[in-house]
Amino acid sequence: MKYVIIFDHPYTLSAANNEPHHRSYSAAVAKQTINYLTAQGHEVDVIDLNQDHFDPVMHAKDLSAWRTRTPINDQVDRYFERLKTADEIIFIFPIWWELMPAMTKGFIDKVFSKNRAVSMHPRVVLEKNPIIRIFTIAGTPTFLYKLKYGNPIMKALATGTFKKIGLKKIKWHNFNAEDESPQKRQADLAHIQKFLS
Repeated sequence: MKYVIIFDHPYTLSAANNEPHHRSYSAAVAKQTINYLTAQGHEVDVIDLNQDHFDPVMHAKDLSAWRTRTPINDQVDRYFERLKTADEIIFIFPIWWELMPAMTKGFIDKVFSKNRAVSMHPRVVLEKNPIIRIFTIAGTPTFLYKLKYGNPIMKALATGTFKKIGLKKIKWHNFNAEDESPQKRQADLAHIQKFLS
């Protein structure tokens, strides 16, 4: 299978390799996911938004391109071409202020734009109808995130974004790393396959 991972954290995967103060649990989850899928013989394509210096801001010229169904820029078009080949797309990012960081929001705003293939409705579609998997890392306990805040990530991404464009196979797992012991965090990483089924 072909997996495309969209990773969003200021501590890029390459920085997390080399600099102890740039380690993050988001990067640890991403690396373990990549290692597991690769070991299983799958093809893994990683988009590291911060490493790529992706600009998440929808500038006036970008919005004009979005409205007129013309390309925003080459980087955005390349991202979409990579998504078109995916059997599964995995987003990995921390939850900040109960939602995704700006890079992930900008990626969605720009990559899923009106110049893409459209369905009858008309909405953006990916012909392979990939599974969308969302791995979040949050300080708020998962049960509290659902109960008190109403699970805004799933409202924004599952209901408000992907289902609108015909992608209905959506799975979410939240790693509540701040409230877990080091042993539990390591156990989750060691058994990452549990969250990829």
